[in-house]
Amino acid sequence: MSLNKASMIEAIANDAKISKADAKRALDAFVTSTTKALKKGDRVALVGFGTFSISKRAARKGRNPQTGKEIKIAAKKVVKFKAGADLQAKVK
Repeated sequence: MSLNKASMIEAIANDAKISKADAKRALDAFVTSTTKALKKGDRVALVGFGTFSISKRAARKGRNPQTGKEIKIAAKKVVKFKAGADLQAKVK
């Protein structure tokens, strides 16, 4: 079983005892503000849950698995998430 956006909205609405429309706005606001902060290079730390951050990957050489030909892989930024202690303890 997986939790998609619709089921997340429903879970938030039920847990917080708010409407689904309010839960959707809250989730969208969280995603938007987290995205903006990460784009600026900031970290987003939620105590007990975890930390979102940006990591830079250097350009490197790789191989096309079908042809074996060497290719260049461009440098890029990737989003990292490190789970907090409380979250890890509850998942175990």
